[in-house]
Amino acid sequence: MAKDFRTPLGKVGGLGSTKNGTRNFCIQRFTAMANVPLFIFFIVLVVTLVGQDYDHVYNMLANPIIALVMGLMILSAVYHMKLGMQVIIEDYVHNERWRIFILALNIFFCFSMGAACILALLKITLRG
Repeated sequence: MAKDFRTPLGKVGGLGSTKNGTRNFCIQRFTAMANVPLFIFFIVLVVTLVGQDYDHVYNMLANPIIALVMGLMILSAVYHMKLGMQVIIEDYVHNERWRIFILALNIFFCFSMGAACILALLKITLRG
């Protein structure tokens, strides 16, 4: 068996990089910090609406301030989910074709979920 004389740097050289690793890491941490107060607001809102009738809940969600915070929560959570799944896919899916396909599915799924939630919120807010 041949002995490998390469340095640790030489062993990892040529494997490529994601080119956006630091940026994605920072944005994922930022969205995580943003999610904390947004989800606290959401939990408090849900707890206060427990037991209320449909019209009261509908009117509460139609409030522009509440709708704005809910929209920010949706956008932040969906983007955080997209980044987290992207990291997992890039780390653990080794076949290049499958990786590209699953990353595209991840983007499509996150966009679809975010759009559906925002459209539902807009429908309530605009009383459509």
